[in-house]
Amino acid sequence: MTKMAIFLATGFEEIEAVSTIDVLRRGGMTLDLISVSGNLDVTGAHDITLKCDRLFYEVDYSEYEVLILPGGMPGTENLSKHESLMALLPTFYSSGKKLAAICAAPSILGDLGLLTGKEAIAYPGNEAHLKGAKISGNEVVMDGNIITAKGAGVAMAFGLEILKWYLDEAEVVALQKKLILA
Repeated sequence: MTKMAIFLATGFEEIEAVSTIDVLRRGGMTLDLISVSGNLDVTGAHDITLKCDRLFYEVDYSEYEVLILPGGMPGTENLSKHESLMALLPTFYSSGKKLAAICAAPSILGDLGLLTGKEAIAYPGNEAHLKGAKISGNEVVMDGNIITAKGAGVAMAFGLEILKWYLDEAEVVALQKKLILA
């Protein structure tokens, strides 16, 4: 079974995290919530606290196929300050595995040079961080093994796009219809 991880830092955008988690689990994916905050309980930008499954340093990332970064402020800034996560992302990507980021979080991938030559999108105002990328006019963009999305309003579509890596189109459309998105 496909194993994915979503990283939560203090100040994460709750809609982006919870909607993505929900869609992926409805799609049958195994998804672990990983805290980079040193505590299993992580509070988002709007004072909603989620209990993570594991702490960052307890995880063997070779077991995972997809790493996901929700946005939000100061969540994105807190993710970018986590040195071990910043070291993990390029290594994970260079091994051919997949990355997904929404809202301000694609700026992390851009700052790491992982979007060079790719089509990408981020929350408006973060385009300068998408170094080397072709800025897309789409709300959710898959380019090879990276998915980026514009913001909280497209969080379900972001989750559905991630599922397209692993489910056939009919399965994704069926889930989309159950979510009343089609």
